[in-house]
Amino acid sequence: MDDQLAATVKGSWHQFLETYEPLRPELYRYCRYLTRSPWDAEDLVQDAMARAFVTLGCLAQEVTNPRAWLYRVASNLWINRARRRREVPGAVPEEAETSEPRVTREAAGTLLVRLSPQERAAVVLKDVFDMTLEEVAETLSTTVGAIKAALHRGRGKLIAPEPEEPRLSERGALDAFCDAFNARDLDRLTALLLDTATVEIVGLVTEYGPAAARDPETGSFHGMMHGDLSRDDPRGGVASELRRGVLPAPPRAEARVHRGEPVLLFWYAHEDGEAVRAVARVEAEGDRLASVRNYFFTPDVIAEVCGELAVPWRVNGYRYW
Repeated sequence: MDDQLAATVKGSWHQFLETYEPLRPELYRYCRYLTRSPWDAEDLVQDAMARAFVTLGCLAQEVTNPRAWLYRVASNLWINRARRRREVPGAVPEEAETSEPRVTREAAGTLLVRLSPQERAAVVLKDVFDMTLEEVAETLSTTVGAIKAALHRGRGKLIAPEPEEPRLSERGALDAFCDAFNARDLDRLTALLLDTATVEIVGLVTEYGPAAARDPETGSFHGMMHGDLSRDDPRGGVASELRRGVLPAPPRAEARVHRGEPVLLFWYAHEDGEAVRAVARVEAEGDRLASVRNYFFTPDVIAEVCGELAVPWRVNGYRYW
């Protein structure tokens, strides 16, 4: 029964993505305006897609505007979280256009955390996404009058961004990760994990503990280290059109600093040179890793992070099947 239920849910999820996955780039862009980083934006996108999938099964009425409805789901999630956090003024969410340098985007003006969650969402939807007042009100489940008031208050609170504080405490653990990864030493790599660590390929799988990460059949560490994108994988993987020019060689890991935070870049060999196809964040406790999050199937995050680091990159799509 459990296998049958899982297969049914998986089939419904795939059908859901046929309609809603094309909206993901725009949803990411919206979430990027609301949140403080590309990582938080991708987390919000993932959660909004999951919540929308569950909510869709409980709706009595048809969703006539999938884009606006998805924005509503993301807005509600973010507003509720922001209210619970009671955000401290001073941190700045940045604009999500990846075609412009970061400094240019920030100089053009961004939304401050000083704006209330409703004000920030209202200004983004109206001034960035060019929605009508009626559409904004519907998306935020309120009235046109309330949106007008939120826009008036929010537009008066825009100020220049403040510098970010660097966070470099994980750098030693990342260097050790890269040394083990590039030596193809799975024992040394998994030894870096705490017993309670989680390893995640965002949007695909979450593993708990070193044993799961190193499993030769399903483990993400084993797959990351020995992955060959030039060959077809019967279990699924990156679409063939996104793998053109990939050479039959395993990736190499490199530690970089992005916005004051150490990150991992995974470089893959191509006929025209190396390119990054995945980025990862880690959380460390001393010289051990508490979590590793690999953003392999998140094209928007890869594009933004690599664009700001000025490194060549390729994307793998949003899905593995």
